Amino acid sequence: MISIENICKNFGQLTALDQISLELTTGKSYALIGPNGSGKTTLIKSILGLVIPTSGNILFDSNNILNSWKYREKIGYMPQIGRYPDNIRIGQLIDMMKNIRKDTPKVDEDLIDAFKLYKMYDKPLHTLSGGTRQKVSASLAFLFRAPVLILDEPTAGLDPVSAEILKEKIHHEKRMGKLVIITSHILSDLDELTSELVYMFEGKIQYNNTIDALKDETNETKLNKAIATLIRQKELLASVIE
Repeated sequence: MISIENICKNFGQLTALDQISLELTTGKSYALIGPNGSGKTTLIKSILGLVIPTSGNILFDSNNILNSWKYREKIGYMPQIGRYPDNIRIGQLIDMMKNIRKDTPKVDEDLIDAFKLYKMYDKPLHTLSGGTRQKVSASLAFLFRAPVLILDEPTAGLDPVSAEILKEKIHHEKRMGKLVIITSHILSDLDELTSELVYMFEGKIQYNNTIDALKDETNETKLNKAIATLIRQKELLASVIE
């Protein structure tokens, strides 16, 4: 569904993305990981059309996204930190989003109900805790039944019960055959929620395969240990080449 073809992104002398090529396929769930500054956020913003690559192309359903915006209706995006007007109330925000997307025949309010946000519709956004803002962001990401979900640190700040509610919702969307992309520093969540792994470092893709394949290659049963082994192997290879 999403084809990334040799994209580069430079910010002055900094190369944030360096010849990235990637196929993201409907029905699969991807863990996008890497240390801070590896290019994950720039890649996500490029897919969303918020950053224009210096070179290369991004195709959504075989159509170039450059100078396009309609494709975004097919993406449900949950940012790491939701930034909303301080004085708007939860109910007003949700209603505003529904009005913007009037052509959506039926919305998905499962998370609004599960998180009991309807009981807080009159609360202004600036009065909410970080965890409640996460619930609002999650509810908006799933609201329009988009075939693509991009979730940035989705469980960060959530209490254990709410985190399980969200994870079950993600599992449900996976079973519905949607394309799911998740970035998170909580590797146990990724081990549970995703099947594919894209590991980035210094603007390049260092690994792109299934999580099971990585575990087999590293003889590890847990993702966090498999990633640690992968990094050590890469560092050793780099030292040998030098």
